[in-house]
Amino acid sequence: MKALVLSGGAGTRLRPITHTSAKQLVPVANKAVLFYGLESIAAAGITEVGVIVGDTAPEIQDAVGDGSKFGLEITYIPQERPLGLAHAVLIARDYLGDDDFVMYLGDNFIVGGIASLVDEFRSNRPDAQILLTRVQDPRSFGVAELDDAGQVVGLEEKPEHPKSDLALVGVYLFTPVIHDAVRAITPSWRGELEITHAIQHLIDARADVRCTVIKGYWKDTGNVADMLEVNRTVLEGLTRRIDGDVDDASETVGRVVVEEGARIVNSRIVGPAVIGAGTVVEDSYVGPFTSIAQNCRISDSELEFSIVLRDASIQGVGRIESSLIGRHVEVTPAPSVPSAHRLVLGDHSKVQIHT
Repeated sequence: MKALVLSGGAGTRLRPITHTSAKQLVPVANKAVLFYGLESIAAAGITEVGVIVGDTAPEIQDAVGDGSKFGLEITYIPQERPLGLAHAVLIARDYLGDDDFVMYLGDNFIVGGIASLVDEFRSNRPDAQILLTRVQDPRSFGVAELDDAGQVVGLEEKPEHPKSDLALVGVYLFTPVIHDAVRAITPSWRGELEITHAIQHLIDARADVRCTVIKGYWKDTGNVADMLEVNRTVLEGLTRRIDGDVDDASETVGRVVVEEGARIVNSRIVGPAVIGAGTVVEDSYVGPFTSIAQNCRISDSELEFSIVLRDASIQGVGRIESSLIGRHVEVTPAPSVPSAHRLVLGDHSKVQIHT
């Protein structure tokens, strides 16, 4: 069995971060989202992985390499532009051959991994198996309709009027029959080959399409709010570890990780939080659910429920929360400006000004 990992999307919902960085490499608890997926694939006993890459291919390749650090054999498959999930299967045909495979969206996050799901698929070997989860607003997802027996009878991609609250999770398991299905469909109104249409083609052909409704934690880390929420979830599982230098004037409370080479000076760190190697936190407060990457400098500031990427500097700006701060960013106080009011008032006006 092989894996097909999709890492070619543009990440428009994470801009401006993704103007200069692949969305799959934005870190959660100081580790790229993509790495969690690759580790889950390896833990499921799969070693051969094809990675779909687009404009950010050099960055993805530099970060992942040949896959040996994950126990994987990586083959990169270029995609000229993102034309849908089914298009990714189409262009990976030669690589996948006649093997069963799991398709994993590189910006998805599933707590607990996929090992049990892969084992179930290997045992039963349906033509396709999809993962579903209940969401509050299904309109942003592929949506499944089930009959009374719990069988999949219909799929829609981002419907205006969803028939259920069951959204497709970004993990799919297929036998080679999916290749005929992706060749049989035509582009949607979005100009993409939708994997939901390919699976619907299998359903209409009376293929064996099964579903698993997962109750564990799943997130599509496509926007800032979801990134912060995933970061929170991962940090909740931290084990306290202080490998860096914490001076006597500082305090670390709870599940705090201070990586080797980091320095905490006259500061308070309240976990769960992680401070990356080479980072200096001075005269500052770092609150719960915050991850600060490598070689950052935080001074005379407060941070909480935030992600700070490597080589960023935050100095003298008071409190920051619920934020995603990119690489090599500098955050400093603005110059003070004399307070003044400029008014253009008509006759008989009455104006109240707070002073």
